[in-house]
Amino acid sequence: MSRHPTVKWAQRSDKIYLTFELPDAKDVKINLDPEGKFSFYATKDGFPYEVSLELFDRINVKESKLSIGARNIVYVLKKLEKKWWSRLLKEDTKPPAFLKVDWDKWIDEDDENDKAEKGSDEKKRNRKMKSKNKKKSLLQQITRKLKFDCICKK
Repeated sequence: MSRHPTVKWAQRSDKIYLTFELPDAKDVKINLDPEGKFSFYATKDGFPYEVSLELFDRINVKESKLSIGARNIVYVLKKLEKKWWSRLLKEDTKPPAFLKVDWDKWIDEDDENDKAEKGSDEKKRNRKMKSKNKKKSLLQQITRKLKFDCICKK
């Protein structure tokens, strides 16, 4: 009989983070279907651990990425469509006990939009500063050249 590792999840509009808390996992196997069928298998201390999930919507398998660390396994699933899911699983029932929200990675939809707006404002400010610095630098170069020309002509 297999066990279930603790699985934490969080989302953005374009991706889902699945973190499997299973230190020192061996023989990690993950299968992801574009329709959202996800399966995980690993062993630890000779015991098998398995999870099967039917995700809320479809996934871009090619752009999804797996990272196996010493403490946990993180799989970043790229959503096929950029939109917020109302839940992780397709079924509208109580989620299994091993599935938890990853509050460390969680961002609300409104917060993501605010962050994107702040980021674009910051980029605009940075561009303006670079432009000002370029103009200032050019002016300094011209001034130096003029001073140099004046000194040389004396």
